[in-house]
Amino acid sequence: MRRVWTCSGLRWSGDGPVLVWGGGRTSPLAPGRRVAFGVVDGGVRTCVGARGNACPVRAVVSPRGTGARCEECARLDRAHSVAADTLADDPRPYRVYLAWFGPGMVKVGITRVERGSVRLLEQGAVTFSWLGQGPLMAARRTEELLRAALGVPDRIPYADKRAVRAVLPEPGERVAELRELHGRAGDLDGWPESVVRAPFEPVDHTDVFGLAGLPPAREAVRELAAGGAVSGELCGVAGPDLHLLTGRGAVVLDTRLMTGWDLTGAGAGAGGADGGSGVTFPVRELPVADAGVQDGLF
Repeated sequence: MRRVWTCSGLRWSGDGPVLVWGGGRTSPLAPGRRVAFGVVDGGVRTCVGARGNACPVRAVVSPRGTGARCEECARLDRAHSVAADTLADDPRPYRVYLAWFGPGMVKVGITRVERGSVRLLEQGAVTFSWLGQGPLMAARRTEELLRAALGVPDRIPYADKRAVRAVLPEPGERVAELRELHGRAGDLDGWPESVVRAPFEPVDHTDVFGLAGLPPAREAVRELAAGGAVSGELCGVAGPDLHLLTGRGAVVLDTRLMTGWDLTGAGAGAGGADGGSGVTFPVRELPVADAGVQDGLF
């Protein structure tokens, strides 16, 4: 009988990224490692529950969603969420940050001080700098002020991030863009008095993500499916995304699509129905990025 593991997703820490499995087992994700798994025939994706509690009905959920939660569990999960503005009384201090993902792709956001830079790793921020620190609601007001005044969003679509990772400009260029926005932010009036401003100190994640020499990805796994499999060499990890080198080229796998599935090991020939390509899950094409004509991408 084939052994199966339930995937709980990807987790970032100071030691790097790991895949987490039911029961607490983890698999470190180091460049060059082979990633190979499949979904057994007849398998279905079930709800992962909410706030550490299992879904009471083990509801079957869509294979394309990144949340892997049924409607009721999704509602419960957001009931005490900073992102959903339902945790206004959180007494812990928060940091405001600027994060750079590619030319013209900068966002402003907040994260708990105790989490350090984990939130930036989870989002796949290539470069970032802190802007300030203060109570939650003051940090949130600062975020809204900067978003409106600087014309930057509070979210960058993952599809846009993936499109440029292999063609990023030199470190000096991306730091310059971030420095300019940080300076404009510091010149603004209207900051809450309780937010202590931070100097410009850029942090770069190129080495952590393995982006140097990253091969351009032309496809991304759209969803997992019963009977499908993937097998490839890990060449980079950014945010929730695994960049895998397969027989059909570089393919991106969003690990959020793995949660809720019971997975089993796959041999070197995984994907035989696809001519030994290493991917038999449904895929979608990714836009081809050109660092020289960034303005025409989106």
